[in-house]
Amino acid sequence: MNKQLLLTAAVTLAIGLMGGYWLAEQTEPNENVHTTPTRQPLFYRSPMNPSATSPVPAKDAMGMDYVPVYGDDAAEEAGSAGGERKILFYRNPMNPAVTSPVPTKDNMGMDYLPVYAEDSAPSADPVGTVKIDAVTAQNIGVRTAFAKQSKLSHRVRAVGRIAYDEERIVRLHPKTEGWIETLRVDKTGQWVRQNEDLLSIYSPQLVASQQEYVLALNNLKVLEKSPIADIRRGAEDLVKSSRERLKLLDVPAHQLHELTDSHQIKKSLHIHTPASGIVINIGAREGQYVTPETELYMIADLSKVWAYADIYEYELPWVKEGDPVEMRLAGVPGRLFKGKLAFIYPYAEAKTRTIKVRLTFDNSELLLKPDMFADITIQAGKELDAVVVPSEAVVRSGAQTQVFVVRAPGKFEPRLVTTGLASNGHIAIVEGLGAGEEVVTSAQFLIDSESRLREATAKMAEPSVIEHEGHAHD
Repeated sequence: MNKQLLLTAAVTLAIGLMGGYWLAEQTEPNENVHTTPTRQPLFYRSPMNPSATSPVPAKDAMGMDYVPVYGDDAAEEAGSAGGERKILFYRNPMNPAVTSPVPTKDNMGMDYLPVYAEDSAPSADPVGTVKIDAVTAQNIGVRTAFAKQSKLSHRVRAVGRIAYDEERIVRLHPKTEGWIETLRVDKTGQWVRQNEDLLSIYSPQLVASQQEYVLALNNLKVLEKSPIADIRRGAEDLVKSSRERLKLLDVPAHQLHELTDSHQIKKSLHIHTPASGIVINIGAREGQYVTPETELYMIADLSKVWAYADIYEYELPWVKEGDPVEMRLAGVPGRLFKGKLAFIYPYAEAKTRTIKVRLTFDNSELLLKPDMFADITIQAGKELDAVVVPSEAVVRSGAQTQVFVVRAPGKFEPRLVTTGLASNGHIAIVEGLGAGEEVVTSAQFLIDSESRLREATAKMAEPSVIEHEGHAHD
């Protein structure tokens, strides 16, 4: 019986040892497994625009997932650097202007981000300098160009209107009262030559003046042999004065010559055109009574014409009197007319905020008609030798004008500049930039946002740290 009990105990012990060994073999591999705690992201940031964040997973306009930002990222970077970093303050991840001296959370439960001393420590780089890695710069489309010393010229384009040359318009009025007897030029638009007979007029005053002249001539014939010099001189003066009176009344030279030779008084006298041109207005008809106030004809010489054009205020510094001008008209296809800028009016149009300029053109072929529209190009004669950059490189924000200068690969410095004239996609830099410096010409608004963020962070790192009411969570 005792032997049976001992055998049973031995078998039981052996089974127990084998079961324990088997369990040990099954559990041994799991003893080396270490469970990594799950990290909770603080927020999510756009991969293309780091300033765009979201408290929850999201996608940008191109369908790219926002990148999670963890609270221990900064701590891991500090560990890899081989030392602990000093935290100056904590910043709201959604609003960098809101800070706290102690760890806290915002209204959405997001942890404030630590700002370390070395992040805000003074450096040799100007405040607001941005550092961007090559991949990010390529992703956001950063392009650059070099500032260069160049001559900046400009062409002013405008729409013009042909007009009469005011200096070549003649308005013909009679010098005395009378009646129109014959109207020889009676159509507007008719071409007349200088000294051409326009009309004949009957005037009692002209008849009386002819009679006085004939009497003076007869008197001179009688007294020209007088032994008394004063009498001869008086007769001669009377002839001269009466002849001069007829000239002042616009009696033509050929009629005055006939009157001198024949002593025959003419009932009506002719009126001749004083200049060649086009009749653009007729103010009297046959049989009409006219006075010196009556405008008989208005005649315009179209051998030269004016053109008016309006230019904008920003183009005014480029133009000056004497600049060459080119003109094309739809009514005269294929022809290029050349003229010059004759006058810049000293005031601006109140409604259009433009300045009127006057141009002159030769029109010997009479192809240019008043009131025709034309395309005007003013070849601005002013050329500026200045430092020039592409216009898109200039960032204007409020009262400041700046460019981003490439100090090193991936390092961009904001630089305040003073700009001058702009033309053909380029702008002159008067002050703040030198020839040969490289500037950013695209994606500079993204860089500007990051620059302002860094500048704000630098100001927060100063002794006067803005405390947020959120540290009441302490």
